[in-house]
Amino acid sequence: MSVTPARRVAYDVVLRVFEEGAYADRAFATAGARLDPRERAFAQQLAYGTVQRVRALDHGIETLARRPVAKLDPPVRAALRLGAYQLAYLSGVARHAAVNETVELVRAARLERAVAFTNAVMRRLTVGLRDLLDGLPDGPLKLSYPDWVADVWERDFGHEAALALMRAQNEPPETVVRLVRGEIDGEPTDVPGAYRVERVDERALAEGRIWPQSRGSQLAGLAVGSTAGERTLDLCAAPGGKATQLAGEVVAVEKHEGRARELAENAARLGATNVRVVHADALELPAELTGFDRALVDAPCSGLGVLNGRPDLRWRSEPLPDLQLALLRAAAERVKPGGTIVYSVCTLNADESEAVVDASGLEVTDLGAEWPGFRHPARPEFLLTLPHVHGTSGFFVARLRLRA
Repeated sequence: MSVTPARRVAYDVVLRVFEEGAYADRAFATAGARLDPRERAFAQQLAYGTVQRVRALDHGIETLARRPVAKLDPPVRAALRLGAYQLAYLSGVARHAAVNETVELVRAARLERAVAFTNAVMRRLTVGLRDLLDGLPDGPLKLSYPDWVADVWERDFGHEAALALMRAQNEPPETVVRLVRGEIDGEPTDVPGAYRVERVDERALAEGRIWPQSRGSQLAGLAVGSTAGERTLDLCAAPGGKATQLAGEVVAVEKHEGRARELAENAARLGATNVRVVHADALELPAELTGFDRALVDAPCSGLGVLNGRPDLRWRSEPLPDLQLALLRAAAERVKPGGTIVYSVCTLNADESEAVVDASGLEVTDLGAEWPGFRHPARPEFLLTLPHVHGTSGFFVARLRLRA
């Protein structure tokens, strides 16, 4: 029996993510490039779902196989994880297909000595895995999150909301685009310019008429409030979604050369002729970049608000409050008195959001009054989009003012 192309691609992605430290989206883009659209969608579901659910899957494998997952050969480990995901979470997949193709993946890896073991484990999983996982108490093991993420969310939002967040970020994100120009076949949302669509129109994207961007992300760009005749500094600008939302003269800074090139290409495609890209470290800007009316600091972060779109991020995520505060202070040095700074992060962690703003010592303006539907539940002067409440990515947004 041969392995279907979709399962082969998913297996390659899972193997690369966990054995080589690859990013799931990049590994999939390479491995799945030659698949037809239907195979590609199934392969992505398999790969991303397995990466996302790996903690629960490993628990099930270890319990029923009575063998530590860490001691398995990498190809066996990847194949069993992929097979277990299909048995536990995909009701539309034939069990015999999941078992047989998992065995064939191990055989194709030339591990004949492990074929019988793999077959035996998969048959045990077929009988007991789903009931085992369903019987676990609600929490980070069952829902497949690191303990520290669950602890942060329980601290910041309470037990029930933490569980709701974990469940919400195990579901696929909504597909939303920003309309740049022209018309669109989509549903308007509660964020101006953001449309919910069934799929991203690749032709419209190539022609620069739309840009895939969550409602939470678009809200952060709108909060800047830039107008014609003003100068805005975007300190961490790639890939350019927010930079190309801004009016007036925009200086978009990006530290990494390749991402700076991508940013420039995206701005050109979207017709954002007002955006000038500067390849520089935001903490070591050229002296002439000063006197701005506004700044946007969409800072690097742990990404706890976008875990459903990036399946491997929960396993490599890291809070970055020191860097975030340094970037916010760097922006403050470049904005003129009376100017404003929007600080945003795509995370749900008070240590990287409210605490950073409080430590900056900058004056907070009331964004919640402008966008009451997205008010932060504990700090209404800020905005906080919550996946389990608003159905979009999790973003914290604050607008700060420099004293005149």
